[in-house]
Amino acid sequence: MCHARVTASLVGCTALVLALTGTTAAQAHTRDPGRQTLAAGDGWASEGAGTTGGSAATADRVYTVATWAEFKAALAVAGTAPRIIKVRGTIDPVAEGCAAFQAPGYDFAAYLAKYSPENWGLDTDLSEEPADSPEGLRAASAANQDKVIKANVPANTTIIGVGENAGIRGGSLQIKGVDNVIVRNLTVEAPLDCFPQWDPTDTATGAWNSEYDAVVVYGSTHVWIDHNTLTDGRYPDSTLPTYFGEVYQQHDGLLDIVRGANYVTASWNSFQDHDKTLLIGNSDSAAADDAGKLKVTLHHNLFDGIVERAPRVRFGQVDVYNNHFVVGEGQSYSYSFGVGIASQLYAEKNAFSLPDGISPAKTLKKWSEAPLTAQKNYVNGAPVDLIAVHNAEIPAETLRSGAGWTPTLRTKVDSPRAVPGIVDHRAGAGEIC
Repeated sequence: MCHARVTASLVGCTALVLALTGTTAAQAHTRDPGRQTLAAGDGWASEGAGTTGGSAATADRVYTVATWAEFKAALAVAGTAPRIIKVRGTIDPVAEGCAAFQAPGYDFAAYLAKYSPENWGLDTDLSEEPADSPEGLRAASAANQDKVIKANVPANTTIIGVGENAGIRGGSLQIKGVDNVIVRNLTVEAPLDCFPQWDPTDTATGAWNSEYDAVVVYGSTHVWIDHNTLTDGRYPDSTLPTYFGEVYQQHDGLLDIVRGANYVTASWNSFQDHDKTLLIGNSDSAAADDAGKLKVTLHHNLFDGIVERAPRVRFGQVDVYNNHFVVGEGQSYSYSFGVGIASQLYAEKNAFSLPDGISPAKTLKKWSEAPLTAQKNYVNGAPVDLIAVHNAEIPAETLRSGAGWTPTLRTKVDSPRAVPGIVDHRAGAGEIC
């Protein structure tokens, strides 16, 4: 067991006001976590050429950043040669608050007054509202936030937190259409959507819909997400207000892997206090992009206080092993493994800690007809056949056993009985060995 904190010396600066540190690729030492690569055989991201991120970066392409502006400037440096970005302290694109994004004339009270069910009804959405309407001004405000908080990650990049309390608060990492990315040792507080949209036609009573995931892997390949803490942080759903009788939802996902993304390993992360947590495949109609892709490995992650989607899977061959799922006493809980269209989920040797009143049958949720393998999983320290329990207690959603494939890209597989002790002490930011 290792609890080494990540540190780095800080030297020099560039015209971009970015501090530089590091050695040439020839001098690189694997004890520098910024230059570590994914081990051979460590999940789907090790397939083929594997995932090396920016490990081979030359000294002039290693940046240490302490502000969101510096971070985005480092990402924007031209070229796809390897780069390492070291995040020092907590960087925050929303430090000035939501008011900084408001379009002139936007008034939330006016928005509520116009679109309340009593005034607007529940039969018509807001898509045809003009630019100068409350909805148009909300959309303009949302666009302002979108431009600021999204950070596009280029190919051949390692992003790693250094020192104490390294993280991103309210930003969204967009790993989109690129190859070979590593994200490690960051505490990421999920973005808070300042301007959720009211959709009167969403369900029978309407709903508030939000944007922005903490990390998005969209159409990208060979991505390693490791030893991060992803959480709602200061703004858990329990603190969100209610309007029109519905929760003013300001969170989306913590990690979404979508639209043809492939060869992803998420290891030793801590997912905390969130609702819709980890989505693999975001649409039943996306077979053209997703069929044969969305190959993802999840191992040694902690899911603590999670309501659902841990993960919810469409299409992909997803290997989920040696994770610990903790449901707190009295917390809202829907399910952990969501079985979606054409998915091939393989869940083995995971550990669940469930309170009284939560049956192991709830760990599985059937969304579409698709087989899965769920074997040698433990609940509260004892082996449980999750599929058998689910089918016995929820016969209307009978699941078929047998995912049709067997994972081979694994390193050390621990006993599920030992998983809580191992994962709880080693998962999350600040625990890189």
